[in-house]
Amino acid sequence: MPRVRLSIRRRRSGAWKVAYADFVTALMALFIVLWMMNVSPKTRRAISGYFQDPRGYMHKLDSGPGGGGGPPSAQINLNKLLRDVEEALERMPDFAKVRDHIQLSVTADGLRIDLLETEQGMFFVAGSPNPTPAGEHLLAVLAVELTHIGNSIVIEGHTDSRPFRNSAPASGYSNWELSADRANAARRLLHAYGLPPGQVVEVRGFADRQLMRPNEPNDPRNRRISIVIKI
Repeated sequence: MPRVRLSIRRRRSGAWKVAYADFVTALMALFIVLWMMNVSPKTRRAISGYFQDPRGYMHKLDSGPGGGGGPPSAQINLNKLLRDVEEALERMPDFAKVRDHIQLSVTADGLRIDLLETEQGMFFVAGSPNPTPAGEHLLAVLAVELTHIGNSIVIEGHTDSRPFRNSAPASGYSNWELSADRANAARRLLHAYGLPPGQVVEVRGFADRQLMRPNEPNDPRNRRISIVIKI
């Protein structure tokens, strides 16, 4: 009987450790939530980018285990990159007029800059691949900043779902042509304002296949140029 009671006491003696570990874990989770509620949006975007693709994110930042020490541009911190681009844009004299139509986001591929259109045409003439003065000025500012950064660039063109009049899958000018033409027009302007030719590694036209607002396919914000700064 004494031996049985001793065994019971031994099993009970470790129970408080499990309860304490659960308490500490819950407390740590609470602290993380409270911290996340108070960090800047930039930090939240960076954390979101990591959890969407941890391996890819760490590899792209060259900070994962056994990193191979890639080119210097691959080691640029995404948060610093985001701040540099934001500061360059904020120095634009007319930035207040276009602020709500520029969206910056950190993704697994790098930093994405989306230039969102209005119904009348903010950065490109409506229904045309020709840039507006505001679009040309913005791309000129971005060209200087992107040249300083040195990272590879991908340029994407997107449209809404409104079809061109008299266009058909096999003939006529359609959203496919418009999205590709606008992406190439943006590329030409970036080069004209100093971006080295080799920095652009891909130009894509997606038409309306990647809507920003899929529930509102005709929303003008689906029309956009996306500049992806690869990490």
